[in-house]
Order: sequence, then C-alpha cells, then structure tokens
Amino acid sequence: MQPQDIQMFGEWSWLILLAAAWTIPWKGVALWKAAKNNHRAWFAVLLIANTLAALEIIYIFIFSKKRKKEEEVISRTLNI
Repeated sequence: MQPQDIQMFGEWSWLILLAAAWTIPWKGVALWKAAKNNHRAWFAVLLIANTLAALEIIYIFIFSKKRKKEEEVISRTLNI
C-alpha cells in the first residue's frame, strides 16, 4: 500500500462510516423480520448481500407484510 493510498482512505473514511451507520440498522430490522416470518431464503440473501440498505428497505416495506395478509385471509376463511 502506497502512502497516497492511505491518505486517500483518510479523506473518504467519513463516507464509509456514514454508509455503515445507514446500513446497519436497516439490515438488523430486515434480518429480524425475515427470521420472525421464517423467510430463510430472504434471511440468507439479506445477510450476504450488501446493497446499502436498498434490498433491506424493500423487504421491510413490501415482502415482510405478506405474512400478515396471509394470516388475515386464513382467519377470515376459517370464520366463514
């Protein structure tokens, strides 16, 4: 590693810290919801993939709610 490489890293370290601060909470919530909903494939993808929280946000707001809708349909069907 050259001295200019170390200097460049120091200049951009704030961006790396900002990306980590943004990504870690989203990843934690998405992994928790995937585990709670027993979505093993989603859990594995969310654990491995690093998309700067884009995939995590999509999972949280779109795919994690699917389970609740399925439970509502089942409960309505059984009550009829």
